[in-house]
Amino acid sequence: MLKTAVVILNWNGKKYLEQFLPVLIKHTSNPETEIIIADNASKDDSIDFLNKNYPELRQIILDNNYGYTGGYNKALDQIEAEYFVLLNSDIEVSENWLTPMVTLMDSDHTIAACQPKIKSYYNKDSFEYAGAAGGFIDKYGYPFCRGRVLDVIEEDKGQYDDACDIFWATGASLFIRAEVYKKANGLDDDFFAHMEEIDLCWRLKNMGYRIVYNPESVIYHVGGGTLPNNSPFKLYLNYRNNLFLLYKNLPKGKLFPVLFSRIILDGLSAIIFLLKFSFSSFNAVSKAHIHFYKSIRTLSKKRKKLLMNITVNNHKEIYSRSIVIDYFLKKKQSFNDLEFKN
Repeated sequence: MLKTAVVILNWNGKKYLEQFLPVLIKHTSNPETEIIIADNASKDDSIDFLNKNYPELRQIILDNNYGYTGGYNKALDQIEAEYFVLLNSDIEVSENWLTPMVTLMDSDHTIAACQPKIKSYYNKDSFEYAGAAGGFIDKYGYPFCRGRVLDVIEEDKGQYDDACDIFWATGASLFIRAEVYKKANGLDDDFFAHMEEIDLCWRLKNMGYRIVYNPESVIYHVGGGTLPNNSPFKLYLNYRNNLFLLYKNLPKGKLFPVLFSRIILDGLSAIIFLLKFSFSSFNAVSKAHIHFYKSIRTLSKKRKKLLMNITVNNHKEIYSRSIVIDYFLKKKQSFNDLEFKN
């Protein structure tokens, strides 16, 4: 069986394939590793480009755009390997990026998933927003990273060069044990895109597995390659999917207090958008909540099944305070300023 499958889910990303595929191939020449392109029904000439320039690469052609979640689920169903690497097309890998990650996972079978250090492609001295040096969430479900708290991105000065357990590993470069991915039923198709990796990692943590950050591997991420950061659709997905993952994964005693708090906080966000005359953002938040309420029956069925598999429901990687309050009121704007309980 193949040791490692590096799988790029492509959607209209020919420009990134042209730019980053040569570097990936150069730094991933390993007989135990295969690079596979899964295409989400691209409308550009990505496939023609691959056929002409990289006919040796395996392609999985999907008949529709199933989003990040559905695309990867359908592609990975067709791949046999010990480890899957879900790699964004807009990433530049560095030399020896793969071996430290595989070595880490080989060393401890309780590690279900891990991520490398992720830095900005455009500012290589800084961390990158979507992953940085490993992901965490606060008590209300707001995600942040070592190296990135809300919108403040830190310069990499070696302050996060220690491997450690994290709460979630970024979907931009997610190394995951294939048998565990399948055991957890993969990514949740209802998420489509955004925060799906947090949901998956939370489920894995609840099953007793570890998620780890490994700084020995470094990659550079463009970011916003599929949906720009100011996209109302992206905002909608982030608000809706955050509610989805909270409803599915919170322990019994915390579900309703946290959800009630989030509804209030999201309402305040919507009001701020309205006061700023950002009507598209206001509509995105409103639409996200409407969709969430309509989905509660489906989410309840999922939650009931997941509760049966929980072996651990208290995680030290969940920040016990509000990251929003600490950021705005206490001016704690770097990860090392935060007060995590041991």
